[in-house]
Amino acid sequence: MSLAIALLTVSDTRTLAEDRSGEALQQRLEAAGHRLVERTLVPDDRYRIRSEISRWIADPTVQVVISSGGTGLTGRDGTPEAVAPLLDKTIEGFGELFRVLSFETIGTSTLQSRCLAGVANGTVIFVLPGSLDAVETAWDRLIHAQLEESTRPCNLVQLLPRLRE
Repeated sequence: MSLAIALLTVSDTRTLAEDRSGEALQQRLEAAGHRLVERTLVPDDRYRIRSEISRWIADPTVQVVISSGGTGLTGRDGTPEAVAPLLDKTIEGFGELFRVLSFETIGTSTLQSRCLAGVANGTVIFVLPGSLDAVETAWDRLIHAQLEESTRPCNLVQLLPRLRE
């Protein structure tokens, strides 16, 4: 099943042309047969982040949103705080499992990975750190399988029609 996916990069220092993480996500989702609806970049500003993601949540054609960046601990990192109030439900296991997998490559630095996932208005949302390694780990080892309807015993694709119940 081909899903409609929107990508958001959060960064004060990169442009879309320099966004290796966003490019990696786009290549991976297209290789998996999904459709890129839109790809954009906003600065580390929680209201701009919230505005873009809210727009996609309200758009019935967008099924999945993936953001990268702004998940650290500095004063400017506010993506989790921007997105969390928008979620109807969180997928707690996503952040926990991501940190376990990330520990294999970056050790205890994974404590700073404040990634999260959830659903809002029938849209699945993933909030990832901005590093290339982080987005590759998240897509290759978690997201890809959950966006494939053949993944058993369950996957997020089979839940999509029921998320707005």
